[in-house]
Amino acid sequence: MDTPDLLKEALATFDALFDEAQRAGESDRTAMTVATASLDARPSARTVLLKAHDARGFVFYTHLDGRKGRELQANPHAALLFHWPRVRDGVQVRIEGPVEIVSDEEADAYFASRPRGSQLGAWASKQSETLEAREQFEERLAQAEREFEGRDVPRPPRWTGLRVKPDTIEFWYGANYRLHERQAYERDVAGDWHRRMLFP
Repeated sequence: MDTPDLLKEALATFDALFDEAQRAGESDRTAMTVATASLDARPSARTVLLKAHDARGFVFYTHLDGRKGRELQANPHAALLFHWPRVRDGVQVRIEGPVEIVSDEEADAYFASRPRGSQLGAWASKQSETLEAREQFEERLAQAEREFEGRDVPRPPRWTGLRVKPDTIEFWYGANYRLHERQAYERDVAGDWHRRMLFP
């Protein structure tokens, strides 16, 4: 199979499982763990929401000055993990690859689609910084409400999307007695895709 077809196959498999997750009643099929690492190799992980995916990669949004934003600017590589326990006997999808910032046009379009409360929250929050009291955040939110009253809320300049461009996509299918099935799609240094099975 040609290597472009292998990438298409992997993305089609993801789409099929993504649809299955919705039919299976997963509470939020877009929830994914994103793992980053600092330049001194200290890892951190958190759950974010997938907002777009296509052949270019998998997109989530954040503030570039928060911890994950800082780490991904310094070390632009990430790992993603989807876990859908209600799909079949449990499915995980693992994605790894380099990270790029989406275009301003893409980020603006997504930000404009968000609820106004979420837009205002993006202005009010100093993501990952110390908050002395909840009232401090609520006051910042009230300030944002006053500032943008009667007009559209623009996207904060440091709030944007990050796209993980896959060079590894692994599908993990659960089975009894830990006899799981694992299929890995991997891109080599020449840009060619390969598929292999992995021991559970």
